[in-house]
Amino acid sequence: MRLLIVSDTHLPRRARTLPPQLLDEAARADVVLHAGDWVDLATLDLLETSAARLIGVYGNNDGPELRSRLPEVAYADLEGLRFGVVHETGAAQGRERRCADRFPGLDVLVFGHSHIPWDSTADGRLRLLNPGSPTDRRRQPYCTYMTAEVSDGRLTGPELHRLPPRRTGR
Repeated sequence: MRLLIVSDTHLPRRARTLPPQLLDEAARADVVLHAGDWVDLATLDLLETSAARLIGVYGNNDGPELRSRLPEVAYADLEGLRFGVVHETGAAQGRERRCADRFPGLDVLVFGHSHIPWDSTADGRLRLLNPGSPTDRRRQPYCTYMTAEVSDGRLTGPELHRLPPRRTGR
């Protein structure tokens, strides 16, 4: 099972459209996990129609329309792994302990908010993944997203992908 892991798309504030490379990945993925801050309904509609399966949550920048269609926390069993998706996990310091305590039944937690890629393990069991942002790199050198695969109860990868700089000046 191929996964696309994305967060903090912030359309149309940070970019006018999703990068073509990300849309290609969405079409190839079995599951797209989006950790919030969509900002517009059009991006949710686009990924719902282009992805085989979409698991998403709302973020702090998402308004009432998105909040009415998305949960704050989403859960899914994917090929024997228990996944959770949430937007915010708090400060980087102490993140592993907080997440292990808050999500004791999960194998993988996907989160966003910081726009900073993150890949760590809490308590030797809970994998924490933040794909960064494909449209707003903030203080990071690149805009990013992740892909991974799940098979027989094992997560392989994930791989962090860097996107080329946008030419539009936005």
